[in-house]
Amino acid sequence: QVQLVESGGGLVQPGGSLRLSCAASGFTFSRAAMSWYRQGPGKERELVAIISSGGGSARYADSVKGRFTISRDNAKTTVYLQMNSLKPEDTAVYYCNVVGGDWGQGTQVTVSS
Repeated sequence: QVQLVESGGGLVQPGGSLRLSCAASGFTFSRAAMSWYRQGPGKERELVAIISSGGGSARYADSVKGRFTISRDNAKTTVYLQMNSLKPEDTAVYYCNVVGGDWGQGTQVTVSS
């Protein structure tokens, strides 16, 4: 049974940083590309970042390039999203995703002063 458990969300001031984690189990993590999505208030879910199974390749939404970094630790079966220089428009529920497969339950990120 696939499980994806996100953590690390919270309330942060504009310009601040957060690191999200997604602990995965129930599948061969090292063979799976992983991604982070987000869904803001009144918005559709959108892709934030995606990383290859080995971690050597990643790509980002234009809105987060240069501010967010996706990474993974295959030994810990965990994928991360480092978010810097956060803006109010980054406020959303952030979801971990096995590319083409299961979703986590989401973690709320609120950027506000």
